Amino acid sequence: MTTALLIVDMQHIFLSMTSTSLANVTRLIKHFQTHSLPRIFTQHGHTKEELTPPFNNQLVRRWGPSGSIAIGSSDWELLPEIKELTEGCPVVGKNTYDAFINTDLDSILKEKKVERVVVCGVMTDCCCDTSARAAFNRGFETWLVADACGSANKSQHEAGLRGFGYAFGDVLGTVDVVKRLK
Repeated sequence: MTTALLIVDMQHIFLSMTSTSLANVTRLIKHFQTHSLPRIFTQHGHTKEELTPPFNNQLVRRWGPSGSIAIGSSDWELLPEIKELTEGCPVVGKNTYDAFINTDLDSILKEKKVERVVVCGVMTDCCCDTSARAAFNRGFETWLVADACGSANKSQHEAGLRGFGYAFGDVLGTVDVVKRLK
């Protein structure tokens, strides 16, 4: 079964949420790279048009333009530790929690004949959970990696894991993912 790693929104704006997960995210990326398995990165951001009234993007309406990530800003940039690992991999730009909406993620996965998606990154309870559920709903077996995801606080992180694990897929640690892929 072809398995892909989906690395969600490891960007400057979310740096504080990666303190416990960044090492595991990079470990997973390197494991998938060593075994020639697909790695797909996402990068969340909004265009100038989306950040200008009238706001047509629901996230911009929810968080306001000052609480949204402008494409090209320093907050939008991928973390250096992650950016150096993107070479030769797709980086999917997205403007909502779901990495499948208005992107070519589904076609990338299908082109690579992926059947299982392993999700890591930030925020556990927003973009990671939503994208993992969307993968499940599109027929992919989906795993969410607990110690390779981060959120604004522990309770949000745990709520995202609990909700996903109840009905959508396995919630695993990095060590367990590596073991299962051998």
